[in-house]
Amino acid sequence: QVQLVESGGGLVQAGDSLRLSCAASGLTSSSYAMGWFRQAPGKEREFVAAINWSGSGTLYADSVKGRFTISRDNAKITVYLQMNSLKPDDTAVYYCAAKYGSSRSSSGDNYKYWGQGTQVTVSS
Repeated sequence: QVQLVESGGGLVQAGDSLRLSCAASGLTSSSYAMGWFRQAPGKEREFVAAINWSGSGTLYADSVKGRFTISRDNAKITVYLQMNSLKPDDTAVYYCAAKYGSSRSSSGDNYKYWGQGTQVTVSS
């Protein structure tokens, strides 16, 4: 059974930083891509960032490019999202997701496994 557990969310002020972590377990293949998505109240889920299996390829939403960095530690089966220069518009529940296969994707439909989410709130 695949499980993804996010952590690291919280309440911060605009301009602050946070690092989210997502620990995965139960994956039956060593080749999998990971992604981060978020959903704000009253809005649809949106793509934030994705990383391929080796970590050599990343993809970002325009709204976070230059501020957020996705990375992974395959030895720990963990993916991270470093969020700098946070803005109130970044307030959302952040979800990590996993898909088998090496290539990253910005489409949530391509991800099979999802975490329970972690709340990030940025005050102005």
